[in-house]
Amino acid sequence: MGFPAGTAPRPADGEGGSGGAAGFAADAAQLVAVRELRAAVRALFARAVRPGRPSPADAARLMPVPEAVRHLNEAAARTPTMPALDWPEDVAPAVRKRSVRAGNDLTAALADALIAFLASPDRDRLRACHAPRCVRYFPKEHPRQEWCNPSCGNRARVARHHQRHKATA
Repeated sequence: MGFPAGTAPRPADGEGGSGGAAGFAADAAQLVAVRELRAAVRALFARAVRPGRPSPADAARLMPVPEAVRHLNEAAARTPTMPALDWPEDVAPAVRKRSVRAGNDLTAALADALIAFLASPDRDRLRACHAPRCVRYFPKEHPRQEWCNPSCGNRARVARHHQRHKATA
């Protein structure tokens, strides 16, 4: 899940210039804002995986959905955007959002990408990983995929094996 075209935060002049995170350093306020956004997104992801179970890591302490939606929308609104026409040769024209002002509002860029994801058909592939000690949500890539990565699958199988053998011992 990347940033929609033209919405990724860019380093300020003299901070790496490659468009990557090389020169980016978050201050305390940015860290708090990103953590608050993460709490909102976890609540929205838990709603998106219904009727499946949410991640057990925080299922009992999720932010209410209306509050999470409000928080996500407020974060996205921090960077005003404008429509821009993109029409390369031999391709249909498309409208892309472009930031009105240059800035490094990471929270706004993340919120914009998350809104795009949650409003897309990809949301239907979102699942919660139920491996022991895992807190992740992931897009299901294969019909038989149950875990976010192979190490979680291995951890779940080991836990099942341990439970079976503990019960017979």
